[in-house]
Amino acid sequence: MDHGIWAIWYDIAPADRPAYEDWFHNVHIPEKLARPGYLWAAHYALGHGGRGTGYLALFGAGNVRTFLDPSPRQLAPRQPELTLRHVAMRINSAAALLVEEMRVDGPASASRGPGLTPAPVIQIGHYNAASPIVEDDLGGWYAQERFPALAKLPGCAGARKLLATVGAYKHAILHEFASLEMRERHFAPLEAQRDDPKTWMGRVVAQLTHAPYSPAVGVRICPGG
Repeated sequence: MDHGIWAIWYDIAPADRPAYEDWFHNVHIPEKLARPGYLWAAHYALGHGGRGTGYLALFGAGNVRTFLDPSPRQLAPRQPELTLRHVAMRINSAAALLVEEMRVDGPASASRGPGLTPAPVIQIGHYNAASPIVEDDLGGWYAQERFPALAKLPGCAGARKLLATVGAYKHAILHEFASLEMRERHFAPLEAQRDDPKTWMGRVVAQLTHAPYSPAVGVRICPGG
């Protein structure tokens, strides 16, 4: 299974996007997938909801050790000139090495692929909780209310609750959907509970501090289809 994820949020200047995407999809992703332990790679265009814009790159592995041997900081100076040139195009880049805490599959789990690649549409949150007491409440809400709802939600491929081994924000949640239309139709009503302090979600979310790029909704641009 793919219990480790390397997530990189960033933007690219509009004039550089065609060249960057061509390099990332046709050179960088194949190079990453050729490394031992890498199971999948996905590239999302953000800006379809939430606060996050730009891009999100996700790489999956059996566990986070794959991304720590070598670690990102050790890997950076070893990169070829072509990679360094394109990575330098990234604006407001942030990254995290994430370990899966719990997951659920939804009715649209078949929309994932190729292989274990996440679904065509994702919503990702990256945040800190105010205290261990809030984390207790947060975990209970995911386990007892949110994940059971997602397991039955039309258009939902599933969700993963993640913890950061490396990163400025401790918690992450990755939702997967078959399409933007299905997310809007079926998931948006659940999300509306965040504005009602009488709901479990409303109580918890009010005590979370999100990263500037979180939450974000993205459409997968690689692999296509």
